[in-house]
Amino acid sequence: MALLPAGFALPSLPYLLAIVLAGGAVAAALRQRDPAVSDRLVLALVPWMLAGAWLHVLHVIGAAPDFVDPLLGTPSAYLTTAILAGAVWLAADGLTLDTERGFAAGGTGLALLAFAVGLRWGIIDGTFTPAWPAIAAVLGVVLGLAVWSGLRRGYPNVADAGAAGALAVVAHSVDAVSTAIGIDVLGAAERTPLSRAIIEFGATLPTADLLGSAWLFVLVKLALGAGITALLAESVREAPRQGRLLLVFVAAVGLGPGAHNLLLFAITG
Repeated sequence: MALLPAGFALPSLPYLLAIVLAGGAVAAALRQRDPAVSDRLVLALVPWMLAGAWLHVLHVIGAAPDFVDPLLGTPSAYLTTAILAGAVWLAADGLTLDTERGFAAGGTGLALLAFAVGLRWGIIDGTFTPAWPAIAAVLGVVLGLAVWSGLRRGYPNVADAGAAGALAVVAHSVDAVSTAIGIDVLGAAERTPLSRAIIEFGATLPTADLLGSAWLFVLVKLALGAGITALLAESVREAPRQGRLLLVFVAAVGLGPGAHNLLLFAITG
């Protein structure tokens, strides 16, 4: 399908049924328990977003065990991670300990495991080159924070979006910058058709020789991240739980691909 990224495919029926059944069970349990969605919980979701992205990298490079590999494709990796996150959220909320801290710890452990496996693969293969991905990560975060700061100054009410708003803007900045460096510096290819079309159009502009082909994509991503966050800030004010969850989804759409880019570029040269 033209709008779907390259490599998009559902797993075989047994795995698909497992995802559907497990996802339905976790969703029903979360609906029944109705745990709180605070700014701290939003931040605790960040390692889970990283975990989903890096687990998918293991699928791409062929480093995942055969019995779990079908769960780590596109979009299975993100669905699988969401189910695990929901289950850990339920468990943490059911204990008397700090829910957000326990939830973040589970995601951090999974993210570090996936990162370590990918890192080991890159080192053994001799393709571990982290310099440009590290630069992309720093630039993406700094640029995203600058945009968020400017957005708050220009539209003070957007501050109501809180941590979820900041995360959404920074996440799309990381995705934009990592993609731009991947395309213009590392020779990577964009897998999403719409993004690829924007980048290809940027390559036809007179600025391409000076700024590269992906600068327009960066602007579009920053504008989308900031614009959607500004629009959803009112939702956070009126219905904090639903508004934060919407912004978390927006953030995941940016941070997932961005974190995927960073690790993949770092371990594949």
